Amino acid sequence: MGDRILRALLIIAVLAGVASADPAGRVVGKVTLTEADGKPASAVVIVYVVGFPEPGTAKSTAEIRQQDRKFVPDLVAITVGESVTFPNSDPFLHNVFSQSPSRKFDLGSFKKDQRKDKDFPNPGVVDVYCNIHPEMAATILVLPNKRHTQASPDGSYVLDGVPPGNWTVFAYTRRAAKPASVRVTVTAGADATANLALVRGAEREHLNKYGEKYHEPTTTYR
Repeated sequence: MGDRILRALLIIAVLAGVASADPAGRVVGKVTLTEADGKPASAVVIVYVVGFPEPGTAKSTAEIRQQDRKFVPDLVAITVGESVTFPNSDPFLHNVFSQSPSRKFDLGSFKKDQRKDKDFPNPGVVDVYCNIHPEMAATILVLPNKRHTQASPDGSYVLDGVPPGNWTVFAYTRRAAKPASVRVTVTAGADATANLALVRGAEREHLNKYGEKYHEPTTTYR
């Protein structure tokens, strides 16, 4: 449910009117992240502003490594038109695929020290998995503008270059039921404060790239 809501918000943002890029202000604040039991949590948190489109950098490439049977990091944010590279650092095969509506793809299987790239021309939430190792999961946020950042370990963040106007600030982390959001008014040369809170849940189960449950692991993948 949370991913569908976020995907709809991102598409709406791209269709919104173009905002003036100069002069600009900043959005600053802190994200509080907890587990469902209320205890502090540690995870990648992306903070971003929607409400106006802005082209990405065509040659800009984020990286999600396959390492120790994990995607590292398991959450990245890019701007529409940018790409992600997937290097394999493990001494065995991995497969990278997504069935997300905004960008379905299958990079096939590849060995240690090989990498494959994928571009993302449309906004949305792209959930990425390995068809060989069901425990591997990552998310790519393809955002409508470049005003996004990863929060610091203490939850603080700064979004520079935000055009003046009334916008919505979101905070997102994997395993949250939905993103947190707050409205802000940005003025030129000033800081707007937006504090947000997120609660993480359990990892969702998923099917393999054939739409089936994963088979029992074997040694044939090494």
